[in-house]
Amino acid sequence: MLGSAKRAVGFFALDHSSEQKALVGRIVSPALDRPKVAAIGCGQWGRNIVRNLSQLGALTAVSDIAVPLASEFSSRYDVPARRFEELLEDEDVEALAIATPAAFHALHARQALEAGKHVFVEKPLAMSVPDGQLLANMARERQRVLMVGHVLRYHPAVRKLLQEVRSGRLGTVRHIYSRRLSLGRFRTEEDVLWSLAPHDISIILAIFGDLPQRVSAHGRPILNSHIADIARVHLDFADGVTADVAVSWLNPVKEHKLVLIGSRAQAVFDDTARWSEKLQIFDHGIDISSGAVRVVRAEPVLVRLDEKEPLREECAHFLSCVAAAKTPRTDSTEGLRVLRVLEAAANSMALGGETIRTRSATAAIKNLVSVN
Repeated sequence: MLGSAKRAVGFFALDHSSEQKALVGRIVSPALDRPKVAAIGCGQWGRNIVRNLSQLGALTAVSDIAVPLASEFSSRYDVPARRFEELLEDEDVEALAIATPAAFHALHARQALEAGKHVFVEKPLAMSVPDGQLLANMARERQRVLMVGHVLRYHPAVRKLLQEVRSGRLGTVRHIYSRRLSLGRFRTEEDVLWSLAPHDISIILAIFGDLPQRVSAHGRPILNSHIADIARVHLDFADGVTADVAVSWLNPVKEHKLVLIGSRAQAVFDDTARWSEKLQIFDHGIDISSGAVRVVRAEPVLVRLDEKEPLREECAHFLSCVAAAKTPRTDSTEGLRVLRVLEAAANSMALGGETIRTRSATAAIKNLVSVN
């Protein structure tokens, strides 16, 4: 709950929440032990979802507006290629995994929920808070699983990092900064903010457990006049806690790094590093006993991780939630939190970096998931 603050370690216990709770009134049948899931979208990322669902034994069909592409994956994974509308009407298809362009996420998820399907939808949940709120309310009213594809929340390094934060290993986390930079892949449907920043915003909100009070952002289009290719977001939380997010798909060197600055230690998650070095903790100290500031350096502690594909963990979690009627770790409430920050950042960018104030986090979340 948001009210159960653990300020000693600089975060609220957000991530414990929903994954342990069953959907009220949901009856689980034996047939749901391995849900039948159709994959909607076989593009650059969708094909990875298709592969994982197949390997988990849950893939029952594929669909893509590009018929030859759907046929290719139909043959590769020995499942039928079917039209989206057909899958909506098929009662044997229990869930849809949607990886269509971001502008269509809300539409396709709404149609799936209206058809009584459980839904996994890639990030972002929608392109506006009202659209996301509508989906959350629909899922709640229909008692259907609605899970958002914030894949890094299923990364072993991020799971371990959250454990380290909760344990107090870092002390009070005062600042987080992330850099998600690479060369390509360029989008035409959404800008770099909506495409790349959801990953890091999701992790930051999980660590701090609250929405920021203020959001400001700057973005710049370089390849064309209307889509930002580079963006920076600044988040101000309560008690002076801050976070910065930098995203770009025009960087010549790939860098996917998240750094936490705590009162006792610092942590670095580098997703481009080898597994043995992906998560490191630094016990650097500051000595002022002599009247002068002196850095006391320590050797990094390499945190041991289970080498698991994050997307495989994410897909397995979705199947488990559908089968056991559990609320996903990245459910619609979490998706709405991320969406709210994205929308504030987008508004700030449109206003040349003007600071956008958010409402009280508790009130905002309550309103976002209310049922009419």
